[in-house]
Amino acid sequence: QFRPSVSRPDYKHIAIVSDNRYDNGDGNFGYDFETEHGINVEATGKPGSKGQSNIGGSYRFILPDGTTAEVRYFADELGYRAESPLIPTPHPLPAHAIEQIRFAESQR
Repeated sequence: QFRPSVSRPDYKHIAIVSDNRYDNGDGNFGYDFETEHGINVEATGKPGSKGQSNIGGSYRFILPDGTTAEVRYFADELGYRAESPLIPTPHPLPAHAIEQIRFAESQR
């Protein structure tokens, strides 16, 4: 039987320095935790208007250059939205392109 030789990654244990959680039993909940390497995660949730959970939170971690990256997010009846300077955003459309789109929509 053929068994390829695969080396296992050398993972180091990272300690969790804090871990807090709550669940009120009524759909409201929250949690946060932090690791010894500067990873921070926090979120809170509550019942949404359409049966879903509305969740908001953030996570932070240290980039290789030593700066901190942070992402804030929201998930609700409108979908998932994340905000961070790290997330690329498209350039704004030029005025002529917006006008072309309006014209095309008016022709439907």
